[in-house]
Amino acid sequence: MWRTPCCAAGAQFEAKAIFNRSVDESRAGCHPACMAASLDTVFSALADPTRREILRMLLEDDMAVTDVAEPFEMSLAAISKHLTILAGAGLITQEKRGRVKWCKLEPDALKAASVWMQGFGQFEPVNLDAFEAFLARELGEDAGATPEDRAGS
Repeated sequence: MWRTPCCAAGAQFEAKAIFNRSVDESRAGCHPACMAASLDTVFSALADPTRREILRMLLEDDMAVTDVAEPFEMSLAAISKHLTILAGAGLITQEKRGRVKWCKLEPDALKAASVWMQGFGQFEPVNLDAFEAFLARELGEDAGATPEDRAGS
């Protein structure tokens, strides 16, 4: 066993020797703990409404940092911190073209989060009307009555 750096958070994890590197490199993370750290980073970045709005803006096209900052009532330094968090989560990339720093959306970074969330889509939505009808049949006529209605009878 040796210690390997986590590709998402820079943490160290113990790993067994991997003899087939092509299998290891094709995975989203180097191990489950790495993938969890990556998901945590993505969801943490998405937790802020300003960062979500920045991502929405970048859906349309690449933008210069100054253009990203324009609609927000905060300093360029504050926007730059938001962009650093988004870049750290892999949601955007930044590159310098001449004197201007450009931001580009990286939609593949959301793939792991999307796959994780789709696991919760396997459950059928609750049909509240059918549930209410079931309760009415099981509990009798006053199952649909409010507490005030029952108190008055």
